[in-house]
Amino acid sequence: MAKVIAIIQGHPDAGGGHLDHALADAYAQGARAGGHEVRLINVAELDFPLLRTQEAFEHGEPPPAIAEAQRQLTGADHWVIVFPLWLGTTPALLKGFLEQLMRAGFAFSGNDQRMPARLLKGKSARLVVTMGMPALLFRLYFRAHGVRYLERSVLRLAGMKPVRTTLLGLVEGRGERARRKWLERMEALGGRGR
Repeated sequence: MAKVIAIIQGHPDAGGGHLDHALADAYAQGARAGGHEVRLINVAELDFPLLRTQEAFEHGEPPPAIAEAQRQLTGADHWVIVFPLWLGTTPALLKGFLEQLMRAGFAFSGNDQRMPARLLKGKSARLVVTMGMPALLFRLYFRAHGVRYLERSVLRLAGMKPVRTTLLGLVEGRGERARRKWLERMEALGGRGR
């Protein structure tokens, strides 16, 4: 069954040329070949301020770039978020984007402190995370904390499931063979819309 897939490129360098950009492109290529519609949101190219107050988060209007991203993501069945692990978590620009994006009215209904309605039910997601350390070390020793917050406290809390994670470790200095393997894996996942 064909899906609408939104790929959120979370690498903060708008210049491109990083493994994360190639992974997102490979996923998109596979998705299109699999008959899926693809929408790309490149966070590094968006203009938005950081949120600084609870009042702005709960009652402020999203800036135009965020409102457009919300429109694109509302119509998507599956989100793919690609980013490098920086200091154990998402780069600050991606975190700022997610804070702007996941406001009341988009991710949750109202501001009820108990348990607001989850507005992203019926959507699934995949997190694709690149890192310099071994992925197994990140998962076992660090318990993947910097990725689990995004999976559990943002996406699943908003109703998205399943949320799958692809961790790619030791990406710096790896040869062309490893890179080709990762790109083939992303293309295959894209083709299946997973």
